[in-house]
Amino acid sequence: MIFSPNRRYAAECLGTALLLATVVGSGIMAEALAGGNVAIALLGNTLPTGAILVVLITMLGPISGAHFNPAVTLVFLLRGETGARDAAAYVIVQVIGGVVGVWAAHVMFDASVLQLSAKIRTGGAQWFAEGVATFGLVFTILATLKVRESAVPMAVGLYITAAYWFTASTSFANPAVTIARSLSDTFAGIRPADAPLFIVAQLVGAVIALALCRWLLVSENDSAR
Repeated sequence: MIFSPNRRYAAECLGTALLLATVVGSGIMAEALAGGNVAIALLGNTLPTGAILVVLITMLGPISGAHFNPAVTLVFLLRGETGARDAAAYVIVQVIGGVVGVWAAHVMFDASVLQLSAKIRTGGAQWFAEGVATFGLVFTILATLKVRESAVPMAVGLYITAAYWFTASTSFANPAVTIARSLSDTFAGIRPADAPLFIVAQLVGAVIALALCRWLLVSENDSAR
């Protein structure tokens, strides 16, 4: 099936909005119900995020490819699978969708719509963690596309569920998510001042994963062509 550009952009915007509404909304709910137990709050934030990714990629993947992530869009641009104009449009609507999703979560929980996060997330360990998280996400996508395309939604959802726990940064792994979460002074937030270096680390991790996959995922049959 081939969808018009406007439908693809709408799918990217809607998907990113629903993703951020889930990330921020579940963070608010989890913190409210965890009774001060940060581990329980993180678990309550993790499971809905992994679950919604499976749903969103399954239903919107056939329309737009279900990037919901400028780092993923960059990778597909570098692979020559999307054009520069489409890639730029994707990034714009992803950021817009992310912000709308954050605002929707605030409205649902009767919080101030316009916020700036005060949550400090900075330092070498955090930046390295974001690079690792995004490297792993892109590697998961590209490797799973190579061996079993139908498994991508589940693979991505499970990867992010795991990465919430094995990365020091809790795996933002997405520049649009990072920007949107800087506008929420909640459990899932990040200070606006800390967002730029998170984004740099994410893009570096994505490009390294692409470079590795260009070598690793080439079979002997591919090489012989």
